Amino acid sequence: MKRAILVSDRVEADCAEALEEAAPGVPRVVARAGEGRPDSTGVEIAYFSGDLYPERTREFAIAALKADALAWLHSFSAGIDNEFFQTLLRRGVRITTSSGAQAVPIAQTVMMYLLAFSRDLRGWLDAQARRVWDARGIRDLQGCTLGVVGLGPIGLEVARLGAAFGMRVRAVRRQPRGDEPCETWPLARLPELLAQSDYVVLALALSDETRGLIDAEALRTMRSEAVLVNIARGEIVDEPALVVALQEGWIAGAALDVFEQEPLPEESPLWSLPNVIVTPHSSGTNPGNQVRATEIFLDNLARYRRGEPLRNEVTPP
Repeated sequence: MKRAILVSDRVEADCAEALEEAAPGVPRVVARAGEGRPDSTGVEIAYFSGDLYPERTREFAIAALKADALAWLHSFSAGIDNEFFQTLLRRGVRITTSSGAQAVPIAQTVMMYLLAFSRDLRGWLDAQARRVWDARGIRDLQGCTLGVVGLGPIGLEVARLGAAFGMRVRAVRRQPRGDEPCETWPLARLPELLAQSDYVVLALALSDETRGLIDAEALRTMRSEAVLVNIARGEIVDEPALVVALQEGWIAGAALDVFEQEPLPEESPLWSLPNVIVTPHSSGTNPGNQVRATEIFLDNLARYRRGEPLRNEVTPP
């Protein structure tokens, strides 16, 4: 078999016509639930779609790793820090991501976190549970400073929504390009951003450069009234240092969707801290994500066949 495409049974069922249109005559190997690892002999292209995660990830990953002819893999996710992707990159396999597919739902979840803290939603819910009429003031987001760390599709959408709420938005990224929608500094000015922000949102990729970026020193740089939001990767934050910062009041609170270890262990103090919102790596879970990710894959499949540049291609190490 030559030039085959490896896809899931869900993608085959939903997109057979579109797959044929993008790659006419190219055979497809279908990974079917309950049938074990598919034979990936001759597979040149693979689509790691969201319906495979997490239950069927292992069998798909093994099939991709055993595909000697694999030249390109597209992933439904934006992050490729897992060793599976790094192994393929070192092998010379091209990898593209669905960066941007989850930007809108994740950014909206970020705004939910910000509103929950600014209005002490937990306090209202506690009063409701106790049947206590506990009237209180709220804090406006308007006029607050929102610091966005990383300006990929998610960071850009967070910045856009923050501006729509009347917040002063500033950002840092590795290298400002000059076309950003807000004042943007190089990552080296992160301490300055942390010191000025009422809310800090982490929206950058995990790399050797960003692992442990928010450590004890960074947390002490933040304002005592500030809230940290992490919807990027858990390893970007020094979790033990964050626990101390929250317990001792270095910062006012944290909203965390990602953690160093997932699922978050039951014994983690983050579960019970009153100034923490914990969500189970689901800030971007949305029925439309799979559709948007597949649209990016299909567009790239047509580009690949024409020999054109691919969207969201990862730079190899």
